[in-house]
Amino acid sequence: MTDSLTIEGYKSASLALRDKNLRQALYDEGAIVMKDVLVNLHGEQHKSRRALETKVFRRDFFKYYESEIFPGTLNETLAPFISSGAMDLVDFGYRVMVNLTADFTGLDRRQKTPEETADLMALLRLFGKTATLAHATGEKDTVRNDAAEALERFDDTYVQPSIDRRRSMLEKLHKGEIEEESLPRDILMVLLRNEDNIELPREVITREMAFFALAGAHTSIHTLTHATHELLEWLESHPTKRETILNEPRLIQKCILESIRLHPSSPIAARRALCPMTVESETLDKDAKVVINLQAANRSKEIFGEDADQFNPDRILPKGQSRYGLSFGQGMHACLGLNLAAGILPPEGKPVDHMGTIALIVEALVKKGIRKDPYQKPEKDPSTARDLWGYYPVRFQG
Repeated sequence: MTDSLTIEGYKSASLALRDKNLRQALYDEGAIVMKDVLVNLHGEQHKSRRALETKVFRRDFFKYYESEIFPGTLNETLAPFISSGAMDLVDFGYRVMVNLTADFTGLDRRQKTPEETADLMALLRLFGKTATLAHATGEKDTVRNDAAEALERFDDTYVQPSIDRRRSMLEKLHKGEIEEESLPRDILMVLLRNEDNIELPREVITREMAFFALAGAHTSIHTLTHATHELLEWLESHPTKRETILNEPRLIQKCILESIRLHPSSPIAARRALCPMTVESETLDKDAKVVINLQAANRSKEIFGEDADQFNPDRILPKGQSRYGLSFGQGMHACLGLNLAAGILPPEGKPVDHMGTIALIVEALVKKGIRKDPYQKPEKDPSTARDLWGYYPVRFQG
C-alpha cells in the first residue's frame, strides 16, 4: 500500500482524470476561496450543481457572445494601448478578461470606471494566488489573511448588489412585469433560480462567484501570454507565416491549441483516493494522493510525435486526438468554459465560425502588428512555482 503516486503517461493520466473514485485535491490549501465551489465537489452534489451551471455554457451563447459582445469590449480595451504603441500583455489580459468573466459569472459593474476595473483585477489576482496556494513561493498565511478580507469586500461591493438586482428582476418576472428574455444569462441567476433545489449557503455563493471569475480570467490570461509568446517566437523563425496568420483564422486557432497543450493552466492535477484502490498497478490507501503530471502527459512522444516538446501548430495528430491534450481536464471536472476560451476547430476545409476568445484576442493583436518589446524583457511571476508570466512587454508596429 502507498499513500502517494505520480502519473506522467498520457493514457494513464486520462484514465485517472476520469476515475470517479478519485476526488479533486488540487485546491485544498486554497480553501478560504475554494471550499465547496463546483470544482471541489464530488458525487451527486457536484453532478447537480454542474448540471445547473452548464446551462450558461452552451454553444449558442458562446457564439453570440463571441460575435456580438466580445469584439466591442476587445476593441475598447485595446484602443488606448494601440495609441500609446506599447503595453504589458499580462495587464491587458486582465483588463479585457475582467469584463468577460464578470458577464458570465453575474457580477454587475455598476460604475463601469477604470477604477472599478482595476479593483476587480486586483481581487482576481489575489483570488488566483489563493486558489493555487499549493504552488505559492511566499508566506502563505499572509495570502490567506489578505484573501479573507478581500472576499468580504468582494461580497459587499459586487456579489450582494448583483444578488439584489437579480432577485428584484425575478419578482418582476413572477408578477408578469418583464419577460423571461429580460433576465441576465449568467451563473448567479441560475443559482438564485434554483436555491430550493441545491444546498447552497450564502457564503458558498460568494466563493462560487469568486471561483468562476478567477477561473475565467486567471487561466485565460495564462493562455493568452503563453500563446502570444509561442506565436511571436514561431513567427521569428517562420516570417512568411505572419501574412498567412492574418488571412487564416484556422491557423490562429491551431496556434492557440498547441500552446495550451504545451502550457496547461495548471501543470498538474491532484486527486485523493476515496477508498483503497489500484492505480497504475499500485495499491493505494484511502486518502492517498495522486498527482497527474499534465505537462508531462501532454508532451508524450507516443501521442504527439518526436517533437512533442516543441511548438508546432501544423502538428499531425492521431485520429480523434484533441490538439490541447489534457489541459482542459476530462471526466466530471472537465472545463465548462473550454469552447468559450478555445473555440471549436472545424474539420479541414470547413469555415471557422467559433474561434474562441483567446484566438480572437491574438488575431486582433497580430493585425495591429504586435512585436516583442526590444528594450524590455518579459519576466515570469516570482510569487508562484507555476509557469506564469508576470510581465510581458510588447509593442505595436503598423
